[in-house]
Amino acid sequence: MADQKQDQGQDQDQELTIESPRQYKALSQPLRQRLLLALGGRSATVGELAAAVDGRKSTVAHHLKVLQEAGVVRVVETRKVRGGSEHVYRRTARRITVAGGDAGPVTALLGAVAEECANAPQEPLMVLRHLRLTAGQAARLGAALQDLVNEAAEAPEGEPVHGVLVALYEHAAGRV
Repeated sequence: MADQKQDQGQDQDQELTIESPRQYKALSQPLRQRLLLALGGRSATVGELAAAVDGRKSTVAHHLKVLQEAGVVRVVETRKVRGGSEHVYRRTARRITVAGGDAGPVTALLGAVAEECANAPQEPLMVLRHLRLTAGQAARLGAALQDLVNEAAEAPEGEPVHGVLVALYEHAAGRV
């Protein structure tokens, strides 16, 4: 039987903002963060993702279902394989931002990024600097950082994937 293509659109130029409790819950689990990082801008099957995160297919399938129900990933293709169906998954957006500062998803995201940095083949660039900024300065810096990330051009398929994490936040102590 021919492959059944559900959706092959390249809609990953959009940004997904995580806002709903279901989305927060989906992103609060570190393996789900790793799956999103493994997907990046590509499509992959459960088996391919299980190999990428060194996990069991059944576990990966469960977590992909949770991410799908939260609208973070979707099935882009279903094909018949040995009498069964194999789904191919893709992120719904290239960029995922977290609205607000809910500690669970942010902690899970930072944990997944820390794991990626620890396993990186080259020394990652990581800078933490605390600056005193007015509200206007902070807004301009945030906009410039957002523009920098948005304008970064992607290399062709086959080139290494690089993670870019940008954060600008007011220190909890405020005025130290």
